[in-house]
Amino acid sequence: MTFSDAVRTCFSKFFTFSGRASRPEYWFFFLFIVIWSFIAGIIDAQFFTQVAVSETETSKSVTATSSAPVQSIVSLIVFIPHLAVAWRRMHDTGRSGLYALLPILLILGAFAVLIFGIGLASHFQHGGSLDILFTRATLLIVIPTLIVLFVSPLLVLWWLTRPSQPGDNKYGPNPIEVPQ
Repeated sequence: MTFSDAVRTCFSKFFTFSGRASRPEYWFFFLFIVIWSFIAGIIDAQFFTQVAVSETETSKSVTATSSAPVQSIVSLIVFIPHLAVAWRRMHDTGRSGLYALLPILLILGAFAVLIFGIGLASHFQHGGSLDILFTRATLLIVIPTLIVLFVSPLLVLWWLTRPSQPGDNKYGPNPIEVPQ
């Protein structure tokens, strides 16, 4: 599969979360996203950056800010196709597509534990034994979750780089072995 074939395929399968995607399909589309994000960043820097200069007696500071509208539009356009091709890529390695969302789900879980655990502790007398118990229990849960949070993107990256399962699997035929 060529670069242009991969981009065409990913946009034609915009909402397709079933089936399988080969490594070249995923990684060429990922390269496409990186290139267009870089180009969008350059466009934002050239046309949508506001520069403010503030001067005091001893120093001068320059601040550049941008709302990055072009990068935001590019991100919105490629979000669903990227999620779909990552989902199909996981299928190609014999895993559920939900594994592509593993880091995001862990982040949401860690925040939920942190917010509800600390929030629950705040309902008790400040400095009381239940307040301390809930705070420490929350930290005991959040700390290992944060460690797993740092490892999970590497694990997902590893899965995305794995070769296709040969032959058919429960998600469909091998995309490399299927005649186009």
